[in-house]
Amino acid sequence: MNKTQLIDAMAADSGISKAAAKKALESFLGNVEGSLKAGNRVSLVGFGSWSVSNRAAREGRNPQTGKTIKIAAKNVVKFKAGSDLGNAVN
Repeated sequence: MNKTQLIDAMAADSGISKAAAKKALESFLGNVEGSLKAGNRVSLVGFGSWSVSNRAAREGRNPQTGKTIKIAAKNVVKFKAGSDLGNAVN
């Protein structure tokens, strides 16, 4: 399912226009992004939670040449599925 399909499904399920569903989805995504940028965790009970973790700098290898390269440290977003979501897909 892509973003357009999700917007269509949200509009159909809730009986609102596609424009309103798109606005709601973009608001949700913007708020999740803003919260993660601020270093906070976002948790939806039963669905899952997003958090930011720091990945340390490390050495890697260029697969074409075999030469060792340095990979910089960076922040990564992690998602952990909640119990209800996990049970729904199994």
